[in-house]
Amino acid sequence: MSSQFQPGPIPGGGGVPLPPSPERLQQAFDHGTWYALALWPALHIACTNSWGGPESFEKRDWFAGAVSDLFTTRPETDEQDLETFLLQVMADEFECVVEDGSEGEVARGILGLRKGLRGEEAGGDRLARFRELEGRWRNRGLMKGEVLVIDHEAEEEEEEEEEEWNGFDEDGDVDMTAGEEAVPRLVPAVMKKERVEPEVDDDGFTKVVGKKKR
Repeated sequence: MSSQFQPGPIPGGGGVPLPPSPERLQQAFDHGTWYALALWPALHIACTNSWGGPESFEKRDWFAGAVSDLFTTRPETDEQDLETFLLQVMADEFECVVEDGSEGEVARGILGLRKGLRGEEAGGDRLARFRELEGRWRNRGLMKGEVLVIDHEAEEEEEEEEEEWNGFDEDGDVDMTAGEEAVPRLVPAVMKKERVEPEVDDDGFTKVVGKKKR
């Protein structure tokens, strides 16, 4: 994703920059939200593992739009509301339960971006937060993150195999540039939702198994 948000000079104003237009500010929020989600290791792992299906990366793009729409329809959305929304989408669309608290950092980043674009921060540069997110995404490379993936559907014999840390370096950093050919295989902060299979007893009756609270 490429974007340029450089306000132009006021004609005859000695090079004084024009304030960003409402349209440009909205575009900055949309793109900045995409950057914030793309930098989320939990979502990156879910996409590279195709937990959201073969179009997982397209779902990430939709996710960013859904967050933007949330603020359009519910401008009073606060940090707790946004965290709940992020976790709900991860569970519903990517079958992923995030338990490392990282949704809080993502929510604060998006709310900080919105606050800056609305001119509610000191400094006067409404695009400062956006440029910060854009810069972090462009220089993402290896990012520090204690992210482990637990796949409850993995077969038991895999536990006996030597652990292969594709997508991680030797220090456990998440490679945010890793494609589907280099994906982390294990973890505890992010857990893929376990599908409960029906149990059948010796008499051929199917047992009803309730979902356990995590």
